[in-house]
Amino acid sequence: MESEIRSIVHRVVTRTLAGQGAHPPTGARPPRGVPHPAPSEPPPAPPRGVIALGADHGGFPLKEILKEHLQAQGFDVVDCGTHSSDSVDYPDFARAVAQLVSEGKAWRGIMIDGAGIGSCMVANKIPGVRASMCYDHATAHNAREHNNANVLTLGAGLIGAHLARQIVDTWLSTPFAGGRHARRVNKINALDEDRK
Repeated sequence: MESEIRSIVHRVVTRTLAGQGAHPPTGARPPRGVPHPAPSEPPPAPPRGVIALGADHGGFPLKEILKEHLQAQGFDVVDCGTHSSDSVDYPDFARAVAQLVSEGKAWRGIMIDGAGIGSCMVANKIPGVRASMCYDHATAHNAREHNNANVLTLGAGLIGAHLARQIVDTWLSTPFAGGRHARRVNKINALDEDRK
């Protein structure tokens, strides 16, 4: 599993440095006589209970605390790094966490940096990810119940370990309410298609 994580982080960094290829305009049709491409299949259902966990150097100590907390509850934690307090760039690790969720290899993702804001921005660039930065019970509950968030970002410089554990527990245990919220989440998801 560790070699797979390293491979994902390597791919993320390589793509970031190389840039992404251009996409055809939305709604573009293939030339006459060329068959339409088959609709892309939805990603496989993520294994429930697998959590991708990552942090930068500022979030590393809290990541280690949350990793132990999650494992004690029976979750299978995929540690995306970092693995020390040496300075690193949070986008690399936030992208690795979000990529595992996007590809259906993790049920949920949790990323910790100093404030949680930058990692949230990064994660929301990955198709299929709805990341939420939470700092208390109310935001954790709302992010899941109303927005069906699948990646949580936390600011290690803003909250302590005790509150972080409570936020994580609330976020993981709160179900999506569906109903009118499903219509709105579908509109969020549709934005991924608009970017292609």
